[in-house]
Amino acid sequence: MSEPSHGLVPVRRALLSVSDKGGLVEFARALATMGVELVSTGGSARALTDAGIAVRSVEDLTGFPEMMDGRVKTLHPRVHGGILAVRTDPAHTRSMREHGIEPIDLVCVNLYPFEATVARPGVSREEAIENIDIGGPSLIRGAAKNHAFVCVVTDPAQYARVVDELRAHAGATTPALREALAGEAFARTASYDGAIAAHLAGPAADGDEAPSVLALAWPRVRTLRYGENPHQHAAVYRDPAWRGPSIASAEPLHGKELSYNNLNDASAALSLAMDLARGRPGWTGAAVVKHANPCGA
Repeated sequence: MSEPSHGLVPVRRALLSVSDKGGLVEFARALATMGVELVSTGGSARALTDAGIAVRSVEDLTGFPEMMDGRVKTLHPRVHGGILAVRTDPAHTRSMREHGIEPIDLVCVNLYPFEATVARPGVSREEAIENIDIGGPSLIRGAAKNHAFVCVVTDPAQYARVVDELRAHAGATTPALREALAGEAFARTASYDGAIAAHLAGPAADGDEAPSVLALAWPRVRTLRYGENPHQHAAVYRDPAWRGPSIASAEPLHGKELSYNNLNDASAALSLAMDLARGRPGWTGAAVVKHANPCGA
């Protein structure tokens, strides 16, 4: 149960509970081929079973069924104890033995789509509330806190990185990866809670349409050559909730490192090109922009 002195932690058991199931089957299959026991919940478990992947239900792990329309699934000591236990602490390992708690070495969770839900026009307060994830952030925060022993995965974009790491280290994760993913996990829960707080706060008391609470936890995409002027430092950050096309998620294919002005021009060109093609099936928009002003389209 103790962590090897070189910091590699073998992944023997993983908990998978995701809202966005993109890439889940491939990720789970890669884990299974490395001998990892998969524990899963609800729709995630069904998706894996339908794909022919052996999975253990969280009810089997906890001895309790999912209840209250799925509001209570993983909120149980046999789940959180397996995540939060300090494997080198004799008191923790003794408690695990006494209560039949099995260690969980990898937690893969992404959250109910609260931001996308409240972005839809006319969404009801009841629907927004039902898309506030409780168990997911608890799992993420627990695994991120205990990243000395647990690897936390919060985004399908991380799957390939984790699989590559496991294959490179005979089914184990390194401290560097676990720490990096823990930081990304806390950024995600911070962003998620900020979106909920902003939505529930509503318009400011003075009637201003601007939100009374604005909390952002956006990952840095790249550092820029300079800001609006050569003496200024600048970087690009991405909204983790945005899934559409954007300059922040685009990959430069040629040329020198971008400056803020280059990025601003590119963003304006993309917006105009998308506007030209919107609502016109088969159309492809193109735009030429200088100093954020269209020169041709």
